Amino acid sequence: MITPSSPSGTRRTHGSSVRIGVLAPLSRPGWVESGRHLLTGLELAAGEVNDAGGMAGAPLELLVRDTAADPKRAEAAVDELAGLGVAAVVGEYHSVVARAAAARADALGLPYLCSSAVLDTLTEQPTPWVARLSPPQSRGWRVYADFLLGAGHRRIAVAAQPSVYWAAGTRILRDHLTPRGATLIELDMSVLTPATVCDELLDGEATALLLLVGHPDPAVPIVRSVRRDRRLGDILIGAPAGQPELAEWATLLGDDGAEVPFLRYLPDHLTPLGARVEEALRERLGEGPSFVAFEGYDTIAVLADALRTHGPDRARVAEAWPRVAVEGTRGRIEFSRVPGINVWQWASAPIQVVDRDPARPGRFRVLHSG
Repeated sequence: MITPSSPSGTRRTHGSSVRIGVLAPLSRPGWVESGRHLLTGLELAAGEVNDAGGMAGAPLELLVRDTAADPKRAEAAVDELAGLGVAAVVGEYHSVVARAAAARADALGLPYLCSSAVLDTLTEQPTPWVARLSPPQSRGWRVYADFLLGAGHRRIAVAAQPSVYWAAGTRILRDHLTPRGATLIELDMSVLTPATVCDELLDGEATALLLLVGHPDPAVPIVRSVRRDRRLGDILIGAPAGQPELAEWATLLGDDGAEVPFLRYLPDHLTPLGARVEEALRERLGEGPSFVAFEGYDTIAVLADALRTHGPDRARVAEAWPRVAVEGTRGRIEFSRVPGINVWQWASAPIQVVDRDPARPGRFRVLHSG
C-alpha cells in the first residue's frame, strides 16, 4: 500500500522546476564510461521534455549525484535528494549500488526508477515504490547460458571475484547449465592470478571462460594472459556483464578484445524514436551509444509520462508504475509483477548476446537474441 507523501516531498510553486534525483557512477571505481552514457541519455530526454514545455510549464531539473559504485554513497545521496524535494530518483548502473538505493527509497516512500542494474533482488520484500527498465539478471544470464549451450560448450569456467552480483550470476549459470549436461568450473580470483587462470583452464578442460570480474582490472589482464597462451588458442572468452561494450575495452585490448560475447539490452531493430535518439546520442557522446544510453533516455520518457498523467506527488508517481504504456527507444514499455522479482518490472526488455567483430573491432555482431 502507498501512503500519501509528506508535503515537503512534493511542494513546488507555479512555474518552478520538477526535481528528479539522478544516480550514476561518474568516478572510479565505478564504470565511469557507463555512467557517462547513462547520464547523456537522461539529459537528452530531459532536454526534449523541457523543449516541449516541461511538466505543465514546469521544467524537469536533474539533480545528479555520483555514486562511484559505492552503496553507502548511494544511500546518502537518496537521503539528500529526498530532503531536496525530488519527485523521484532514477538511474544507476551497478547492481549492488542500485540495491542499496532501492532499499533506501522504499524506506523513505520515494519512487525510484532503476535504469540499468539487473540484480534480481533489488529489494528484499515486494515494494510499490521501485520499478526497473533493465531485465533481471536471472533472465539475461539464462539467455547467455543458452547461447553457450547452442555453441557447443559443455565445460565452462567462470573467473569470479567475491561479490553479491557475481555470486548471483554464477548461481544462475550453474542452475541453468547443469541440468542440461554442462559443467561449471569456478575459479576464485581472490586467490588466482591472470597467469594461473590459464593453468586452471587446462586442468579443467574448459572450452569457455567467463569473466565475472571488474573492469579494467582484472578483466583486461586475464584476457591478455589467455590470448597469449598458445595452449588456449581455441577457448572462448565471454563477459556476460557487458565490459566489452565499453570503448575503453577496445582501446586497452585492441584485437584481443574482439570475439568476447557479452549481454546488451537492445532489440534487433530500434523503434523510429530509437533511430532518431541514436543519432542525437552519437553527436553528444562523440561515439556510438551503448545500450545504457538508451536506458537513460527511456527512463526519463517513462517518468515524464507518469508525471504528466499523475503529477509530481510521490505516492501518485509510484501508483502510476502499473499504468505506464510508453513507446520507448527499444520497444513499448509497460511494467508488471514478475514472479520472483519484488519491484515493478519491464518484463519484455530486449536481450542480445553480441561481440566485437574481429575484422572491425568497432562493429558489433549479434550472435543470439532472447
